[in-house]
Amino acid sequence: MPLLAVGTSHHTAPLEIRERVAFARDEQAEMIREIHALPTVEEAVLVSTCNRTEIYSVVSVENSLCIHDWFCSRAQLDAEQAKSCLYSRHNYQAVEHLFRVASGLDSLVLGEPQILGQLKEAWQFSHDNQAMGKVTDRLFQHAFATGKSVRTTTGISSHPVSVAYIAMILARQIFGDLSTKQVVLIGAGEMIELCARHFLQQGVTRLVIVNRSIEKARTLAQEFNAEAVGLDNLAKVLPQADILVTSTGSRTPILTKALVKSAIKARKHQPMFLVDIAVPRDIEASVAGLDDAYLYTIDDLQQVADENHSERSRAAEAAEDAVQSAALEFMRWLHGARAADSLQRLRAHAERSGEELALRAIRQIQAGKDPHQVVQQMASTLTHRILHLPSKRLRQAAEEQDYETLKAADRLFEAGPESEDSTE
Repeated sequence: MPLLAVGTSHHTAPLEIRERVAFARDEQAEMIREIHALPTVEEAVLVSTCNRTEIYSVVSVENSLCIHDWFCSRAQLDAEQAKSCLYSRHNYQAVEHLFRVASGLDSLVLGEPQILGQLKEAWQFSHDNQAMGKVTDRLFQHAFATGKSVRTTTGISSHPVSVAYIAMILARQIFGDLSTKQVVLIGAGEMIELCARHFLQQGVTRLVIVNRSIEKARTLAQEFNAEAVGLDNLAKVLPQADILVTSTGSRTPILTKALVKSAIKARKHQPMFLVDIAVPRDIEASVAGLDDAYLYTIDDLQQVADENHSERSRAAEAAEDAVQSAALEFMRWLHGARAADSLQRLRAHAERSGEELALRAIRQIQAGKDPHQVVQQMASTLTHRILHLPSKRLRQAAEEQDYETLKAADRLFEAGPESEDSTE
């Protein structure tokens, strides 16, 4: 049962593809149960963020395409789209990929720290919905440790850079001094909280938190001495927004072209800077065509991310080495675990046969049979039982010219000094 990672990310798919499989928090439990119910999927973890959706699973080789097909169905991908947008990683490659993700090496912004928390949420969802197993549990625990170690030892996150940070950088490039600007943040999640912190650090004093739940807006607003507004009053506060950042879980846009156009008119065409870091998008794409509206989507933030990339490249090289070492260490554990399972089954079979034959021998001796003859018969029967299935498999391998199995058997059963007089 190999490890398999199937997914799509900002590296392979445009925003309009990614948002089809960007599952909201309240959808993820259903999705992970659906994936776990696929034929021969033993274990599964679903990772769904604004920049990636990936499934890590333990699944049989002959049915590994079932997850690929599930993705295509969910995202409504045709064959050409699937070929360009989806990627698959097996065994070591799957492990290394996850560890790179956990370490921030595969992120939109190199070294960003948020992904580690998102992976922990994915692990918890899988655990809570009984889709977690021994292999995926150990895999993700190892990923958490690797991500933490990489950040501690390489300094790749010593200067935190996130999507929220880039939003602030872009705003500063457009307006210069931000202290006189009013900022409207739509949503109440971690990304909006990060945005609030970054803007306050730039001297912003007029901050409005807008959310569908006014209670959640008030809770966050209290922390930052901001104003809380319900989403139903968005049209009233929109004309006040010099800078607007939105990150909600809405499946449809909440800012239409007509709404933004009306706000710009009320602002007497003062520039409005809008950043949409939601997937699916919160702002209609046509807003970009309005005069005095500067709209950036999450994909646009890649430009600023590239500027920061060179500063972290040296740390990334050291991080790559650490990831590879950690991936090899995990694979050694995995191979050992699989060998242990095989040995456990073999030993259990031998012990059951030995116990059964020993009881039979005791009854025969108690019935008066010659002990020497009974022991010889028991040894012969036990040898036959233990070797029956391996012998059958080796004959089958010989008939099918399966030389790899035959070579493996030669190595496995090769007699040596350490095998003689062994009591194991």
